[in-house]
Amino acid sequence: MADPVKNKMLKEEIITYAYLILYIALSSGQIFFNKWVLSSKEINFPYPLGLTLLHMAFSSVLCFLLTKVFKIMKVEEGMTMEIYTTSVIPIGAMFAMTLWLGNTAYLYISVAFAQMLKAIMPVAVFILGVAAGLEVMSCRMLLIMSVISFGVLVASYGEINISWIGVVYQMGGVVGEALRLIFMEILVKRKGLKLNPISLMYYVSPCSALCLFIPWIFLEKPKMEAHGTWNFQPVVLTLNSLCTFALNLSVFLVISHTSALTIRVAGVVKDWVVVLVSALLFADTKLTGINLFGYGIAIAGVAAYNNYKLKREASRRISDESQDAQAIPMSASSTPNR
Repeated sequence: MADPVKNKMLKEEIITYAYLILYIALSSGQIFFNKWVLSSKEINFPYPLGLTLLHMAFSSVLCFLLTKVFKIMKVEEGMTMEIYTTSVIPIGAMFAMTLWLGNTAYLYISVAFAQMLKAIMPVAVFILGVAAGLEVMSCRMLLIMSVISFGVLVASYGEINISWIGVVYQMGGVVGEALRLIFMEILVKRKGLKLNPISLMYYVSPCSALCLFIPWIFLEKPKMEAHGTWNFQPVVLTLNSLCTFALNLSVFLVISHTSALTIRVAGVVKDWVVVLVSALLFADTKLTGINLFGYGIAIAGVAAYNNYKLKREASRRISDESQDAQAIPMSASSTPNR
């Protein structure tokens, strides 16, 4: 007779792996989809700002329908005007900047090289975190940051067809994402507000859409009008926007069923999948041994950074739990006898 406990555990493991595979597939597929839409002669939609604006507008509408009309999901409470103006608007603006510049980079550099440059992200996050007072400089972290930076430099040296314009756009996207993560940490630590991804998308997406709409009017709308008729393929672009929303939702599912370590390991696996598969899909991707060697060094540094962060978070959580445990008897002993 089958053990019901084992069957339940097996079922949960299968569901967890299914969510992880879904996240890796959607995350990798969305990168390839964006590259194809922006660069393909068949689609002919070389407007990264317009594409990103479409994603945010689609996400805003879908979040509103899911939370307010159909009420399938719930928006967490606790949002105030002060938090929105000091935290959500900066997060939305940086998110818009990240997506806009990151998608623009695909017009100039290969998907694989863009992914390699993204490995510098922990360095940018740490430097800005130190400046904001959220991180503390140490010899260990300095060594990890040096390893990541060296790996990215080696990978860049091995790039055959390097475009410095694309590098600047990608680095701008990295800085924007680092600032977004810093503002997110400030929102949680200093404001004390924790939002699930759906609630975050509900608040951030409209703000990001507005931040993208203003530059789109001046930078891309004239170009689109100059071509006479807009080459707008509704089916392809709607599917692209739907994939973006599904990716954000898959992140929510993975986090709710696994741990922070799992999502970070899955992210590293996804990065390698994107680098290797893009060499098969796109003609502009030509990997060299120096590319892969440098990227391997950078990924090793990223793994060390993730391990350090997770250990620190675990020790902080244990410390908080022990403080709470000590506070309970103290409060009990201070209660007067009746």
